[in-house]
Amino acid sequence: MSDKKNTSYPKEKIRVLLLENISETAVRHFREAGYTDIRKLHGAMSEEELISEIKHVHILGIRSKTQVTQKVLENAPKLQAIGCFCIGVNQVNLKAATHHGVTVFNAPYSNTRSVAELVIGASVMLIRRIPDKNKKAHEGIWMKEAKGSYELRGKTLGIIGYGNIGSQVSILAEAIGMKVIYYDIATRMPLGNAEPRKSLKDLVAQSDIITLHVPETAQTKNMINKAVLKNFKKGSILLNYARGEVVDLDALRQAILDGVVSGAGIDVFPWEPEKNGDRFQSPMQDLPNVLLTPHIGGSTEEAQQNIGEDVAQKLLQCLEMGMTTGSHTVPELSLPPQEGTHRILHIHNNVPGVLSEINTQLSKHKINILAQYLKTNEEIGYVVLDVDKKLSSHASQLLKQVKETIKVRLLY
Repeated sequence: MSDKKNTSYPKEKIRVLLLENISETAVRHFREAGYTDIRKLHGAMSEEELISEIKHVHILGIRSKTQVTQKVLENAPKLQAIGCFCIGVNQVNLKAATHHGVTVFNAPYSNTRSVAELVIGASVMLIRRIPDKNKKAHEGIWMKEAKGSYELRGKTLGIIGYGNIGSQVSILAEAIGMKVIYYDIATRMPLGNAEPRKSLKDLVAQSDIITLHVPETAQTKNMINKAVLKNFKKGSILLNYARGEVVDLDALRQAILDGVVSGAGIDVFPWEPEKNGDRFQSPMQDLPNVLLTPHIGGSTEEAQQNIGEDVAQKLLQCLEMGMTTGSHTVPELSLPPQEGTHRILHIHNNVPGVLSEINTQLSKHKINILAQYLKTNEEIGYVVLDVDKKLSSHASQLLKQVKETIKVRLLY
């Protein structure tokens, strides 16, 4: 269907801005779809820089460093969608994006395996006290001993947050002979022989290794604190490959110095440098049996390719078909193309009577609606209309006059 391949707005005029060295896979998908105005930058942008750049941008791609604030969105009149080429979306003001009718996508599953494998690898390194032995070897000191070194087999892994990554870690851990227990505020179906625990206190008291896989929210901030650390099984190991604010690092440092915790693997921090080469400081530096990595849990070639493909496809489907599956802002709609029609997208404030007014306006001007889809959330409604080709431009103008309209686009 030729209409599906060509948006009503010329593809060469649609501007795509990709920041933070997003995978070339994403660039390739846009080019193969016929989009040529693609600008890719290696670094993030400050709010001021982004405001200056975004005025004529239709599609924005970011990772975790770029902050899309309300002020940025207020200065982005042409912006259709934001692709977060990472797991989270907390770097985008979702409420403001919803208010402006900007669709926000991410890739919640694409780097799951990369993080899960690193958690298992870090567990092996720490339970064998490899960081200390590695440091001594580099210093020219031979330290061959078995004291304090253990196998993972038969040990208990406690997973806090049994979602996509936590459950994948669970599978890998069982495969190498570990017992798995987990704690999650939501009811989760266990995989394999994993067993749930009713409280965080129960989980940490029974675990040899504790790994965190929770989002950054008001509820999870400093969830591993001085009080919780007192309940840790003596000699246990803590891994944080989730979010930097989840662990009180000063309290963890003291727990290691006191011998309560025997080691830690930390990949995420409350404060992280803006770019490679910047100076970095953390309370976790210069401690025994501590493995520090620079937020690389999901940073593998495979993960970046998967993320590039996943988010680029979502953005292209939104641009060319009006599909919003996986959106965090505009209500989710997945709809088939209609032969012999033109498609119009209408985003509006979710108040009673808007759909009725849309239908009244079109019927009054004898514009035939061949297909119509509506989905709402608490704040906005999203209507997709397939109308007669001959009258689509007229219909588009009429829909812009409907009260409570946020955005109208003649798609094809």
